[in-house]
Amino acid sequence: MRTKSLKKNKINVVTLGCSKNVYDSEVLMGQLKAGGKEVVHEEEGNIVVINTCGFINNAKEESVNTILEYVNKKEEGVVDKVFVTGCLSERYKPDLEKEIPDVDQYFGTSDLPILLKALGADYKHELIGERLTTTPKNYAYLKIAEGCDRPCSFCAIPLMRGKHKSTPIEDLVAEAGKLAANGVKELVLIAQDLTYYGLDLYKKRVLGDLLKELVKVEGIEWIRLHYAFPTGFPMDVLEVMKNEPKVCNYIDIPLQHISDDLLKSMRRGTTHEKTTKLLKQFREKVPGMAIRTTLIVGYPGETETHYEELKQWVKDMRFERLGCFTYSHEENTHAYQLEDDVPEEIKQQRANEIMEIQSQISWELNQEKIGETFRCIIDRKEGNYFVGRTEFDSPDVDNEVLIDASQYYVKVGEYTNILIEDAGDFDLYGKPV
Repeated sequence: MRTKSLKKNKINVVTLGCSKNVYDSEVLMGQLKAGGKEVVHEEEGNIVVINTCGFINNAKEESVNTILEYVNKKEEGVVDKVFVTGCLSERYKPDLEKEIPDVDQYFGTSDLPILLKALGADYKHELIGERLTTTPKNYAYLKIAEGCDRPCSFCAIPLMRGKHKSTPIEDLVAEAGKLAANGVKELVLIAQDLTYYGLDLYKKRVLGDLLKELVKVEGIEWIRLHYAFPTGFPMDVLEVMKNEPKVCNYIDIPLQHISDDLLKSMRRGTTHEKTTKLLKQFREKVPGMAIRTTLIVGYPGETETHYEELKQWVKDMRFERLGCFTYSHEENTHAYQLEDDVPEEIKQQRANEIMEIQSQISWELNQEKIGETFRCIIDRKEGNYFVGRTEFDSPDVDNEVLIDASQYYVKVGEYTNILIEDAGDFDLYGKPV
């Protein structure tokens, strides 16, 4: 039996999954720090909290592997306690308790006060908006709502996150003010569904009103929209985007597919025609806007004809940014009743093909940028390059602007005008002017 050391506890928060999980971990860390706890993010600590993802198979696998890795460290005496929270834990708690009993305790997505208690801290309600940010200091995520009311057949998020719940505008403005005071210049607005924002609190969609308030926050220079839903999109948002320089001409709108048959089965509440019309309105109202989308291939019943329609549509729409995923058959979702009938290798082949088409489109669009000057935010220095982004690029998922650090110096965390001299499919190369 090993003897416990008398060293002070250090809590290591490990984050897996999406930006919404990053946000939740930051809130947890802010609460722990306020409770006098020593807390680190993905560094060594003798107490470990793993914030898991349970969205699709790959994410679940990564979460389980991470839990097992820290349980082994516990057995070896490297760590003293392992706690698990987040989506996987919310969704599969009884199974996890049975399969991996060496975890000290499992918590769901809404168990923050109980988790804090287990870590020897009290939940402080007055700390709303206080977080320990883990992103580069110039940008931060701002979660404007939790949960989702959409009935999409393939998605398990409502099972893990519950119904849509908007955060009041005044709370978000206060939080944005605190972030700006700490040096944050760019807000990335996130939610399962931005377009639904406000319906529960104000009985109408008020994303546009929220943006009008956030642009008044001193120190914030860019506001970016992530995860908008195509059905019921509040068109006044486009007016705000067009008229407010702080609101980036950028939107992330996951469209998933374009075949009417599949959109109906996916319960997306839209059609090929309506989706295409909406995107045309985006481009007419905000010329030069960058549209990012994500697609799913291999959904149950996706025939070669459905796939060819999707492929042609991707070629026609020429999205500025696009990601493609293979369908994951998730239990307790509506689509789980359907037969997962597209073989794995066909799913993968289709996803690769879509990404090849997008890669060519991205290369062509990037060539047009050569010789132009863009205002860029510099996120970090990596190897021989300073790495920045234009207003048309979101952190971690989009194109980056690379500046040769052996020739030029730019300040990390600041905006700089960069002349683009060369371009690949997903990177731009430039120099400060």
